[in-house]
Amino acid sequence: MDLQAWLLDAHTDLRRRLTGSVIDQVPTERWHEQADGGGSSITWLLLHLARHQDLALATVIRNRAPLYLTHAPALGLADAPTGAGLGEREQPGLSARVPADALVAYVDATFDATRRWLQRLAAMALAVVPDSSRRLQTKALLDPVELDWLFSMWQGRTVDWFVQWPVLGHGQGHLGEAIAVRNRMGLSPF
Repeated sequence: MDLQAWLLDAHTDLRRRLTGSVIDQVPTERWHEQADGGGSSITWLLLHLARHQDLALATVIRNRAPLYLTHAPALGLADAPTGAGLGEREQPGLSARVPADALVAYVDATFDATRRWLQRLAAMALAVVPDSSRRLQTKALLDPVELDWLFSMWQGRTVDWFVQWPVLGHGQGHLGEAIAVRNRMGLSPF
């Protein structure tokens, strides 16, 4: 199996499990719920996962504005800080605004864009080191002081790191967290 096929398979599997194990299993009226009175809600985990994948792919790798900027109004976040959804800790005041249908549309758009890019991926592109700081500031309108942790973590990284971590690894980690939330809600299908 070549690298491109493996990355496409890994990304397809992440999306399939996110949809089949979380989105289709947890009723949307429970997406804002914090299981056991703490931790992250399904809404926050989906928003957070999509925001990181979107920023990594659209902004850092492709040097474009993130899809989030066009989806923010439908997500109820038009007036939220541009870094909304990026932190690990849920901001209940923000996640409470996000309607499930708009969130699924944003998640789907992000996964669709990533898949299209992966289908055209040339292995040579993986070694490129994009100017992540400039792109995060100019294309995503993010503040390097407010989000210093993100800017420093993403600075000097190669395209393959962005595919391996923010797109796949980070996504898998939060998928597992979302499945755990689903199970603590008593919604395990097993």
